[in-house]
Amino acid sequence: MAAESALDAQLDIVIPVYNEGSNIIPVLDAFRREVKTPFRVLICYDFAEDNTLPAIAAYPQDGMEIRLVKNPERGPHAAVRAGLAASTAPMVLVYMADDDYNADVIDRMVAKMKAGCDVVAASRFVKGGCFEGCHWLKKLITVTGSLALHHIGGIPVHDGTNAFRMFSRRLLDSVELESRLGFTFAIELMAKAVRLGWKVDEEAARWYERADKPSRFRVMAWLPAYLFWLRYSVATAWLRRGPETVTLRRQP
Repeated sequence: MAAESALDAQLDIVIPVYNEGSNIIPVLDAFRREVKTPFRVLICYDFAEDNTLPAIAAYPQDGMEIRLVKNPERGPHAAVRAGLAASTAPMVLVYMADDDYNADVIDRMVAKMKAGCDVVAASRFVKGGCFEGCHWLKKLITVTGSLALHHIGGIPVHDGTNAFRMFSRRLLDSVELESRLGFTFAIELMAKAVRLGWKVDEEAARWYERADKPSRFRVMAWLPAYLFWLRYSVATAWLRRGPETVTLRRQP
């Protein structure tokens, strides 16, 4: 059941887009079929010529609120930041614009949030999940990074690098989002939730690399940012850095 207004929405679904006109409609249709939690969709775009926008304009939105959010900068991380800043619902999900196969996971993630979690990660590396079709280097870095975050950094999920993630309003309103590259927001927010001692959980999800779409994953450019949050997690797990070290948002 989609939300009729922002006040009704229990969940904001933030979707960064870059010319996703051919992909976004199947995703919205999947939400309509699968998601029972009252929600609205925030489409976060970089430029007015993005071909996602006319596709959205032509889409019948009866029973589904879709809001367009202009990215004041460029790039996927800035688009997500703009969406998170525009969100108001108690739970916020970051979701990819070409993922029309994981909508059935969303209500299960919501259930875990309602049970007390501040972060629920969609995990490709647990029973029921999969990670298929990507370039070997991307897979190596993704799997290695997730293993390091879990076994060395003490992050209590098996897929620390997936941007498909749900956050509580408490977390988003409490912590300062410092990262600026790639999809490091997902690691940062989870690492800070762990340091605060707040509950983190995971739900199995699937990943199929799109052969017809160039990847926006920039391994070498983003690697230092990912390593920074790995070190942060290690400091939490092994150096006992506590909640008092978490950078919090300034209150008005």
